[in-house]
Amino acid sequence: MLRLDGKVAIVTGCGSFGDGWGNGKATAVLLARQGATVYGVDVNMDAAAITRTIVEAEGNSLHVGACDVTDATQIGALVSDCLMRFGRLDILINNVGRSEPGDPETMDEATWRKQLDINLTSAFLTSKATLPVMAQQGTGAIVNISSIAGMRWVGKDQIAYAAAKAGLVQFTKVTAVSYAARGVRLNCVVPGLMMTPIVQRLADKYNAGDYEGMVAKRNAQVPMGRMGDAWDVAHAALFLASDEARYITGTELVVDGGITAFTGWPG
Repeated sequence: MLRLDGKVAIVTGCGSFGDGWGNGKATAVLLARQGATVYGVDVNMDAAAITRTIVEAEGNSLHVGACDVTDATQIGALVSDCLMRFGRLDILINNVGRSEPGDPETMDEATWRKQLDINLTSAFLTSKATLPVMAQQGTGAIVNISSIAGMRWVGKDQIAYAAAKAGLVQFTKVTAVSYAARGVRLNCVVPGLMMTPIVQRLADKYNAGDYEGMVAKRNAQVPMGRMGDAWDVAHAALFLASDEARYITGTELVVDGGITAFTGWPG
């Protein structure tokens, strides 16, 4: 079940913002465990090297490359290098994302545009470069990592991030329909509140640096009473990328402990 033997996967944001497991790091490691040859992408090569060390120590395969996924030229070079090395491309995991605080009054235009670039345009550019390859093969799977912030209010002002993540869901849907007959599937994983190293950064931005208070607040906001973690996201991405999900396209897999099903917002 969920084996990826013989498949080549690109995972963007394969490093992590510090110690522990980020979504991209866990996904890269998990796909490699399931037999995929993984091409891990990050702007921070030190973080990517840590992921590579873990994968190789387990006897699996991970090549890493530096790439700014908001730059079409760099993405084109990345995809070309992947094809030169491995001869095919079966899976793309668009994991890169970042949240900045602000509402329409307080957020400056430059931040708004950068947020759209990193959270939405990046997936457009990587898809633009990889879809022709997958369509020519007649098979492929793209998994975009969105957020419940694109589906509902999540307790803090992050208007550009929320708008971009909502746009990512619709981008996935319409592109999935366009490429369904060509054998390429596109789906979204929609994480809720996750306990990853990025929580420290969020505490600094949204909670005056109070990390413990931020963790407690986020746990209390989940109907299950706790945040998920990077492995919850990784397993969802693995399923949607696998052949077991061969008849699933243009949809979302929400991984949130029940938050979006809840009609209020605790805490």
